[in-house]
Amino acid sequence: MVSTQKSFVYERRLSRVCDYIQQNLNEDFTLEGLSALAHFSKYHFNRVFAAYVGVSVFRFILLMRLKRASYSLAFKRDVKIIDIAFDAKFENPESFSRAFKNAFGCSPSQFRKQPQWPHWHETLKVVTPIVTGDCKMDVKIIDFPETPVARLEHRGAADLVLQTAEKFIAWRKESKLSPVNSSATYGIAFDDPMTTKPEDFRFDFCGSEDRDIPENDQGVKASVIPGGRCAMFRHFGPHRLMDDKIRKLYKEWLPQSGEELRDFPCFFHYINLISQVEEHELITDIYLPLR
Repeated sequence: MVSTQKSFVYERRLSRVCDYIQQNLNEDFTLEGLSALAHFSKYHFNRVFAAYVGVSVFRFILLMRLKRASYSLAFKRDVKIIDIAFDAKFENPESFSRAFKNAFGCSPSQFRKQPQWPHWHETLKVVTPIVTGDCKMDVKIIDFPETPVARLEHRGAADLVLQTAEKFIAWRKESKLSPVNSSATYGIAFDDPMTTKPEDFRFDFCGSEDRDIPENDQGVKASVIPGGRCAMFRHFGPHRLMDDKIRKLYKEWLPQSGEELRDFPCFFHYINLISQVEEHELITDIYLPLR
């Protein structure tokens, strides 16, 4: 029991460090400063951090900066690569290009042209998210209105979901329908990536739109998210951390609530997008349809 409690304390302290790094990627970090934040001796901090997170603290910082850069390359096409390099704290584009290629297997310009999402996911898998398990579930029961949408289906590996997201973004820009700045953006999560074979995984991207959807190369079609009662929980931060909260909804909140599930998948309302804010500033409403 003591060992478990101690481990939980370590997780809380290291989680604080990870959050601080991701919220302040423009800072010049020092081992002394980060170890003090975690309340560890600087002589032991890096080993403890690597044991829990999977990489050294400075490798973590590099990967988080390169991750932010990769989002800019893929979803902020108007930002120049040299500016992305400086934003990632590199002194010149050449050193940025070398580090990016070493991490993700292609140069920044190649990634911008055709992002290699599977390699990207594989690189970032070495980082173990620290989930402390102490988040409070502020769940509300709401009536979600029937919502006409433009809908693009993703079928295949979860690692390629962002590729489908790119197609949906391209369609929105080309068609001028369901514009990002004035329309809601949704995701419909048919399957759990942890329990579904890659070839069977399903996820749909949607944007609110009540006009007709002309036939298009991307395969976007008109659809409807049905209205009805839903349990709603607001998630703050990276999308990759949503799975744990969704499982907590099913495992803890649902049995205690006495509610019954409706025959429609869990879905998300993306209040903002990675093209608009930093990853730690993302806000997502998670909906669980109820009878």
